[in-house]
Amino acid sequence: MRWFECWSRPGGAWRAAAGANLHQLQTAMKSPQSRSVPKPALRASLCAMAFFLATTAASAFQWSDTFIGYRWGTDYREPANSRKIAKNIVQFQHVNGYAYGSNFLNIDALLSNGDDPANGGGGGATEFYCVFRSTLSYEKVFKKDLQWKFIRDIGLTGGFDLNTKNDEFASKVQELYVGPTIELDVPGFLNVSFLLSKENNHNGFAGKDVYFDPTYCISLSWGIPIGKAFVFKGFANFIGSKGKDGFGAETAPETLIEAALMVDPFFKKESLKGRLFVGVGYQYWNNKFGNDNSHDPTGGSKASLPQLQVEFHF
Repeated sequence: MRWFECWSRPGGAWRAAAGANLHQLQTAMKSPQSRSVPKPALRASLCAMAFFLATTAASAFQWSDTFIGYRWGTDYREPANSRKIAKNIVQFQHVNGYAYGSNFLNIDALLSNGDDPANGGGGGATEFYCVFRSTLSYEKVFKKDLQWKFIRDIGLTGGFDLNTKNDEFASKVQELYVGPTIELDVPGFLNVSFLLSKENNHNGFAGKDVYFDPTYCISLSWGIPIGKAFVFKGFANFIGSKGKDGFGAETAPETLIEAALMVDPFFKKESLKGRLFVGVGYQYWNNKFGNDNSHDPTGGSKASLPQLQVEFHF
């Protein structure tokens, strides 16, 4: 099974990775303020990369894709914050397939403006978020074709999220995921995962670590080619409530949908096609991080905004 090129959630206390596999898409198409950078996130990212490389050291990659990305928007929201926030998001991502499945690594640096301030001042907050997923493929492990109508492959997915942010809340996500993934037989790809997750975090306002209840995450990810130049890609996550938060309030079910129409401006040039993608995306996020939007008078627990996106693939 080829997992995903990934879409990462743009910041905050929880993230699921799902998105478009460039390898599948290419096959289907045939064709300045000072900031205090949170050091724990750098260590977490390095640990994730080391783990990622170790999982595939024993066998060569059958395919891979690496890109540097950039996302920008002006209407991001954060819970308990009435302001609309501008963010510059710089992204590193690598995905590969090997003898038994696929691996995915994404690291985001999310740079907010002053409407999402860093703790102690000095400009906007900086967040680092690292996502790792690994999927074992039924077809690759057992060397058998499923031959099921509408299903290309099934697999077992596991992974983790790590984050840190230097705002007053000072989140420190440590979250594990495991569950089955179904890869549907469509042009490009459409994957559905049924994951169990367990999150530990930190609440700087309450001054304590928070251990949430296990919950579910139903995650859809897709990348559908449109002609030779365009691709419609995105993901949708439906996440259950996870018990009480650091303030003792009950969390609410969470919905996050991101979708984008991307274009390859050099699709007619053989030496350049598949290298650069630009496009416009849309994000809808309700009950962000499990905060009940109906109980948030600032409106910060619900986001709806357009995003500009660029990817340069190596």
